[in-house]
This record gives sequence, C-alpha cells and structure tokens, in this order.
Amino acid sequence: MKQHPQSCCLLLSLFAIFASARAFDYADALSKSLLYFEAQRSGRLPYNQRVTWRDHSGLTDGLEQGVDLVGGYYDAGDHVKFGLPMAFTITMLSWGVIEYGEHITGAGELEHALEAIKWGTDYFIKAHTSPNVLWAEVGDGDTDHYCWQRPEDMTTSRHAYKIDETNPGSDLAGETAAAMAAASVVFKKTNPHYSHLLLHHAQQLFEFGDKYRGKYDTSVGVVKSYYASVSGYMDELLWAALWLYKATDREEYLKYVINKANCFGGIGWAITEFSWDVKYAGVQIIASKLLMDQKLQKEQKHILEQYRSKAEYYICSCLNKNNASNNVERTPGGLLYTRQWNNMQYVSSAAFLLTVYSDFLRNSNQNVRCHGGVIVTPSELLNFAKSQVDYVLGSNPMNMSYLVGYGPKYPTRVHHRGASIVSFREDKGFIGCTQGYDNWYGGTRLNPNVLVGALVGGPDCRDNFSDQRENYMQTEACTYNTAPLVGVFAKLNYLDKSSLIASY
Repeated sequence: MKQHPQSCCLLLSLFAIFASARAFDYADALSKSLLYFEAQRSGRLPYNQRVTWRDHSGLTDGLEQGVDLVGGYYDAGDHVKFGLPMAFTITMLSWGVIEYGEHITGAGELEHALEAIKWGTDYFIKAHTSPNVLWAEVGDGDTDHYCWQRPEDMTTSRHAYKIDETNPGSDLAGETAAAMAAASVVFKKTNPHYSHLLLHHAQQLFEFGDKYRGKYDTSVGVVKSYYASVSGYMDELLWAALWLYKATDREEYLKYVINKANCFGGIGWAITEFSWDVKYAGVQIIASKLLMDQKLQKEQKHILEQYRSKAEYYICSCLNKNNASNNVERTPGGLLYTRQWNNMQYVSSAAFLLTVYSDFLRNSNQNVRCHGGVIVTPSELLNFAKSQVDYVLGSNPMNMSYLVGYGPKYPTRVHHRGASIVSFREDKGFIGCTQGYDNWYGGTRLNPNVLVGALVGGPDCRDNFSDQRENYMQTEACTYNTAPLVGVFAKLNYLDKSSLIASY
C-alpha cells in the first residue's frame, strides 16, 4: 500500500520521541495508577482487595438520613465523600477506557480499570434515590479536618447532603450524568444490563439538572470551602449532553450541544485549564471529534467548528503557542504550571486531552494552526504530552517520581490519614480523633503505608518539592489527579512496546 508522505514524517517523529527520551516503564505506571483507587475505597472492601493495609470503613453512611450511601471513594487524604470530584474521576477513567481500552487490555489491566469505574458507578446508583434527588456529599470537611485518624476509626460526622427540586445542583447532576453515560459506553459489551441501568440514571440526572437549574454549592453550603463550583453549571450540562450523545446516538442530545453552544459558553469560553470544576476544554475536544461524523448537517458542522476553534486555543495554550499572555505557564523544568495548590491535576488532565486530540488529528490527517499561523503536528502534541508524563515519572530537576510507589525516589510522607498511620490490619487498637495528630502527623518519619499510584500535588513554580505531610499543597493526592493518566499510560506503553514503524 502506498504511504502518504505526511504519515512517513509522523512515523519518524514518533520514533524519535521514544528513541531520544529516558526510558520509563509505562506498564508499571499503569498498574500502579489503578492500585491507587483501591486505597481510596470507602465501604465494605471486596475479597479481591489488593491494597491490604486498608479495611472496611463508612459502613453506616446514609443511615442517619435513612438511605444506603455505603461505598464510593474518598477524594484525597481525608474522609469526606464529595460527589463532584468523584463523578469527574469516574468520567475520566471511563473516557480513558473508551479511548484506550485495547491498550489497557494489552497491558493486562482492563479488569482492574473496570473495577475502579464500577466502584464509583455502584455508589452513584445508590446516591440517585429518585429521579430528582441525588446525594451530593457524606461527611463535612470542617469536622473531618479537625481529626487525623484512619478511615476505619472514623468518629467524625457522616451527615449526608442532597440536591433536589427545591435545592438544585445542575453541575453535580450534570457531572454525575456524564460519568454514568460514559461508564455505560464502557460496559456496553461486557455487561449490557448494567450499561442500560447506568444510561437510565444518566438520562434522568441530565433531565433533573437541566430542568431545575442552580449551582450545587448554593444548595449544599458545606462544600463551598472545598469544591465550590466556580465555573457554574453550564459546562457540566454541555458535558453531560455530549456523553449522552456518545452513549445513545440520539439527535436530541447533539441538538442540545449545538443550540446551547453560544448561551452556555461552549463556543464563547477560551479556557487554559481542564479540571473537576471547569469542563469547557473537554467539551470542546469531544465536540471537535464529532466533526468526523459524516451525517452532520451544515449548520451543525459550523457550530462544531467553533467548538474546535476553542479546543485548539486550549491545545495551543498548553504548547506555549498562543499570544504570550494566553499560554499556560511552565516551570523551568518544563512542567505546565496552573496553580500553587495541587498543580498536578492540571498536568494530568492536559496530558490526556493532548493525547486524545493528537489521535483525532492523526486519524483525520490534520494539524493544529496556532497563533500567527504556526502549524503543530499530531506528533508534536503527543511529544509534549509525553514530556509531561515523563516529568511526573522522574524526568525533572528533583529526579523524583510524583507517582507514589513508582521508581527509586518518590514522596514518602504523603498527606493522607490512612497511609500515615499504622495499618488497621496490623493494629486494630482504636486511634482517636486528635490522637493521629499527636502520634503520626508531625515529625519526619516515613508513612508506614505506601499510597501506590497516587499522583501528589507536585512541585512549585520553580520545580522545588518538599516531602512533608503538613505541606498539603504539594504532598496531598487526589483521585482526579491519577484518573486521566490511566489512559495515557496505556497509550504510551503501547507505543513503547510495539514496533512503531509497523503499527503506524
């Protein structure tokens, strides 16, 4: 078969990416990243639990309100179950499997990826107790942060908070709908009944969020200090509609994305971050990919092209190819730098979007055109995404892996209650609320339990990192930090292990 000259250049570029860089074991990083989600489990742990320093916790969640809210994930190093970041975590894990499931399977990790997703969606099914009721949070950050104890010893409030018709939360309903719709795509072949159930909940939640509009942090005030919805709910409603369109192929959801494109900011907001709060860049990337659909009408294509323009603004901002003031900052070592607190969440999500967009461009034989007409090829996007992942894994001025448990040097004093206190499996003696502060929080000793696969907040703007438990801005890890990397690790592992010339 005759090969396109552009494809030959791409092959050589891809080969150069992997030949010139320091070698990393992406398969090991993938395996470890999926282990992390088992460490974050709340509820009754299954027989095949691999993170053995954890045990059952939160077994009475929801009891006070007469609802079963046992299960789900703790978002970070504390023990509140926050619905919005948990749902975003599941959406990103699902998207990773949708894009790179074949590569995850090739690495022998598909079962673990599906388990990580299902642990979240099983909880969302419980939390969605009726069409217009969704339980938003269990526990509250203020009382939780007063204590430093293992999840198995929890003595803090487990009060649960909900959104409903009179206390709306379109952002939370939208993100949870997106998570369940994306997961329904994941389980469509392997578990069709479960997939159908998830889709049913997703459709109800989207209708609820769209009909009764409002920000969830207005209805659930206790969340404001922790996961306030700064971007509002319009991005989540567009996000949910797109995922429902992918899951159902129903025209009504595409029409929603087209008709609301302008008034909901989908083609108005040019954004330089993608996170649990701000979904616009993700919306714009998925909308761009829809342009490959042959059955689109002319007006639909016109709107989707505007989505694509904003998607490429995000892409170019990451690559430092917009106007100087519209780029994402970088550390001297080359890491994308958005914020002082938990910056790695923006790095991992950018790496994922860049990788996905690189594939879209390659499959459609296109490039990106940035400010001043600068052309960026798919291989350049992938190269930059890889540079961010390699920084995470140890190619950085500190020569440290920020993925805990990976490589010879990684954070050993992660800001995490369960990891920093002797395992409940080893010592079942009760540890009180402040006892953990007295005996375990302070000092320089290493955490007794390694929080394998956790992506910590990471270094500061000068590439400096202080491995101390009290330095929570840098040493705390979150589920939504690691989730986008699962798919990227799988993709990079596939490229690294296969013959690039033969497969591309």
